[in-house]
Amino acid sequence: MTPAARTQAAIEILDEVIAAARDDGPPADAIVQRYFKTRRYAGSKDRRAVRELVYRAIRRSGERPASGRVAMHGIAEEDGDIAFDVAGHGAAPRGPNEAASLASYIPAWLEPELSRHLTPDEWPALLDRAPLDLRVNVAKAQRDVMASAFGAELTRLSPWGLRLPHGTRVDDRPEFDQGLVEVQDEGSQLIALACAPSGSIDILDLCAGAGGKALALAAAAPHARIIASDTNRQRLSHLAPRAARAGATIAVRLLDAGKEAAMLADLQAQADVVLVDAPCSGSGTWRRSPEGRWRLTPDRLDRVVALQAKLLDLAAPLVKPGGTLVYATCSILAREGAGQAAAFLGRHSGWTVQDAGFDGGRVDGPGRLLTPAHDSTDGFFVARFKASC
Repeated sequence: MTPAARTQAAIEILDEVIAAARDDGPPADAIVQRYFKTRRYAGSKDRRAVRELVYRAIRRSGERPASGRVAMHGIAEEDGDIAFDVAGHGAAPRGPNEAASLASYIPAWLEPELSRHLTPDEWPALLDRAPLDLRVNVAKAQRDVMASAFGAELTRLSPWGLRLPHGTRVDDRPEFDQGLVEVQDEGSQLIALACAPSGSIDILDLCAGAGGKALALAAAAPHARIIASDTNRQRLSHLAPRAARAGATIAVRLLDAGKEAAMLADLQAQADVVLVDAPCSGSGTWRRSPEGRWRLTPDRLDRVVALQAKLLDLAAPLVKPGGTLVYATCSILAREGAGQAAAFLGRHSGWTVQDAGFDGGRVDGPGRLLTPAHDSTDGFFVARFKASC
């Protein structure tokens, strides 16, 4: 591919990413992969160059651009090496009336929603390249042995974590096949740590998804009785093979949307720990999915905040007297974090705030906030509450 053809390819992919963000379509990674499946002529250098252009444009624009050309012309204003072709064999040069996207980190409407800790000097880190972290399955392997096997660094905050160099392959390693390690961001590991897994306690992972945190809980407390529940059948179906590989015993409970309370009635006041890792804006993972900024709207944020409150109200009666409720979101927005936790305390008497149970992060209302700039983790809010006895 010529340089101008690479530019045109990036524009075409960006058009699809923009449409997918607007219409709740597939993620950017999937769009890039699909694009090149039908263009076998593109070599590895071409694919890598186009991908870098696409993600450079996505990271540069906090606001969703009108088109791929608008996004690419924004880059070209800053970089004269972006190639265009007057001969018609690639991306055409910018016309006299064509717009160019403005550079920004955060959509303007979201700036007032950020946690108080997210000052502008921290914004660039929200879009940095994310590290590759592993969680060692401490029920089957020793952390230092796995660190040596992978040539990895020990993570600073999680006692189970390893950090690998960028580009390291994991899924083709025997340690992965044997369930000795799982890919999991250090911040996500800390949510499991906040549950203080130990002994033979009863733990309900209310919004388990594909089960990453349930697996971490099972590894740390092999004798605990763990139930992983969710309303998403497809995501929850991934847990069983992962648990088999890890040698973990985790009960799975698929819930019907709208009937969650009835389907969990047998667990009323039975759980030592209930984890509510709630659906959220995903703003804490923008460095992994930067087009997530383009997907979020005020209406979507309102809906997810309402869902979080509903889930907390669902979880509270399931905690036994003296038990623990852990609330977490992969978000850097105040309404989903400190605001949501404070609202829970306002609705429910008899609950006290506990320390999150890990070092790192910063106190943010009733909980702690982890951020890429401060903690080198994804962005997470975690709060831990104790029920009255």
